[in-house]
Amino acid sequence: MTARKRILITGANGFVAGNVIWQSDPDCELHALSREPGPAPRRNLHWHVVNPASAEHVQQVFQSVRPEAVIHTAALANIDYCETHQQQAREINIGITQTLADLCAASGTKLVFCSSDTVFDGEHAPYRETDLPRPINFYAVTKVEAEKIVSQLGANGVVARLSLVVGLPILSQGNSFLATMIPALKAGREVTFPTNEIRTPIDVITVARALNELAAGSHSGIFHLAGKDSVSRFEMAQRIAARLGFPSRLVVATNSSNLAGRAPRPRNVSLDNHKARAELKIPMRSLDEGLALALQSGKINSP
Repeated sequence: MTARKRILITGANGFVAGNVIWQSDPDCELHALSREPGPAPRRNLHWHVVNPASAEHVQQVFQSVRPEAVIHTAALANIDYCETHQQQAREINIGITQTLADLCAASGTKLVFCSSDTVFDGEHAPYRETDLPRPINFYAVTKVEAEKIVSQLGANGVVARLSLVVGLPILSQGNSFLATMIPALKAGREVTFPTNEIRTPIDVITVARALNELAAGSHSGIFHLAGKDSVSRFEMAQRIAARLGFPSRLVVATNSSNLAGRAPRPRNVSLDNHKARAELKIPMRSLDEGLALALQSGKINSP
């Protein structure tokens, strides 16, 4: 009988990781790594509560699990918080990645690292995998440094740059903006989205399936996981509201550059997804297609 493939998933209580777990191959042995305990909705899921900033704790779990692949989603992802708490951001976003990379290098384990479209300066979109990052905030600086660490793994390293991820949470809310946007719209409250930030949004189910495919296959290098549509965050929110039957007047436009105390954001970080479309079995979808797929989870229903 063939042994199950063991996969370690960091940040397991997060928005993306929860969907990675839900979309994973049931024949795999999943090991979830997080600060807080989480549910175990699948028989093949094992939960490990550790302080991910502790290299010793992470090493203990890694050596007990002996994973064949690691999907590293854990991060301090609040851009404004990272800007004012740079040491903490460095310890989490770079330090944990270095710990995992060292362990993977020593054991021949594959590491799939979740990076961000915001590694670019936003002035030369659409961006391909070969374009040089030019970060304009500290969160992006940490992601660029972590990418360099993962790239040193060669054939065992994958950098997955995620565009803005749209969808509903499975295990916990994490940074799912839909999980807060939809209840606000249901209550008749306005939601504010910037017109000056352009992205190529991708649904969380496609992201989860692609990360699982990258972990299971022989892929290496950088992949842009992004949708087919380049839209402002305001236009995206309007289309979401319309799809769910909410009045467009509840989606209010703003210019994020005028917001006090906010870290700089790149203007247009649309990603070119041709490589992912050519090399992955999972299709990269349009915004409407992705929304239809993401809303199937039914956690929050339309009115």
